[in-house]
Amino acid sequence: MHGPEPVGWMLVVLCGAVGAYCLRRTRGGTPGQRREAAGEAVMGLGMAVMALPASAVAPPPPAVFVALFGATAVYGLALLLFDGEHRLHHLHHTVGALAMLHMALAMADAPAHGHHAAPSAHPASAAATGALLVYFALYALLAGARLAPAPDSPRLPGTATSGALRGPAPRPPRAPEVAAACRLAMGIGMFAMLLTV
Repeated sequence: MHGPEPVGWMLVVLCGAVGAYCLRRTRGGTPGQRREAAGEAVMGLGMAVMALPASAVAPPPPAVFVALFGATAVYGLALLLFDGEHRLHHLHHTVGALAMLHMALAMADAPAHGHHAAPSAHPASAAATGALLVYFALYALLAGARLAPAPDSPRLPGTATSGALRGPAPRPPRAPEVAAACRLAMGIGMFAMLLTV
């Protein structure tokens, strides 16, 4: 990634943590849930490696990312066509894999000094980047809104002066909520990475 180095390291930590959590999720659940978690782990860990600042670590050749995310996109398309149970989820993963493939191809087209080619040199690439930015911005907004507590949800402890007004203690987050938060984090990370293309 060729953005500011502190942003790159934040993305490495965020995406690496999400990828590691998703990898842990592959040990339980139904076969469909394990497959879903494995796909998210590949995306999260791949994003973490791609976000490594080039000034700190020599990045893998772009061809490695092209092969990895090209295969991930083909797999996502196959699931989209043949697994009718979670079509929207498969579509989102396919778009994510295509976004990573797009960034890998931009890395491969970058000049020798390590900066991405100017978007004006490739109008189709700039249009694809813009469309992906809009997609992930909308995804992050909608996913964040779904995770936000409802207005009539109970207050958190300590927000009221009387114990009687506090209501029940908040329940710990469930696995589906944590998985949704991980997808939101990856969507935000994807948006940030696309800004560097």
